[in-house]
Amino acid sequence: MRAHHRTLAVSLGLTIATTCAIAQTPIVYPAKKQTAEQQQKDTGECAAWAKRTTGVDPAVLAAAPAASPQPTPSTQPDAESKGPQGERVRGAARGAVAGAAVGEIADNDADKGAAVGATVGAVAAGGRARRESKEKQEKAAEQQEQAAAEQKAADQSAEAKRQEQLATYNRANAACLEGRGYVLK
Repeated sequence: MRAHHRTLAVSLGLTIATTCAIAQTPIVYPAKKQTAEQQQKDTGECAAWAKRTTGVDPAVLAAAPAASPQPTPSTQPDAESKGPQGERVRGAARGAVAGAAVGEIADNDADKGAAVGATVGAVAAGGRARRESKEKQEKAAEQQEQAAAEQKAADQSAEAKRQEQLATYNRANAACLEGRGYVLK
């Protein structure tokens, strides 16, 4: 569900960034009665000049991805993960050995002591395994949240840089058009 929200947020961010880029394009008015053909020629020449002068190509900025893809959580269990079932079996075995020894010493019934020890060992090991699994899950979730926050900050920084570059290009383009007798709004 969170991945869906992230995808939606990235899509919304791209839409806003594209809208901002379009909104920053000035409206050009031919103040000196330039013809439509002359205005088109001047607009093209000023765009090329602004691109050369600033080194910024608005088409490249618009085509570049605004945000990096979010890392997906791994579905592979780590090599150290033994699972709660394995822990219970090992706990039962340890408990059976200890229970047999206690049963032999206490009332000469090693089988009964082993059975009790196996049950206690399995229950204890299962509880321990659940706690450890929960702690690992919580730690992984914290790491994912931290990575997402770092990625969001990097994406915001990249978007700010893109907007700054686009503003530089637009200022150069506007200066060229104003120099040719156009009014910009």
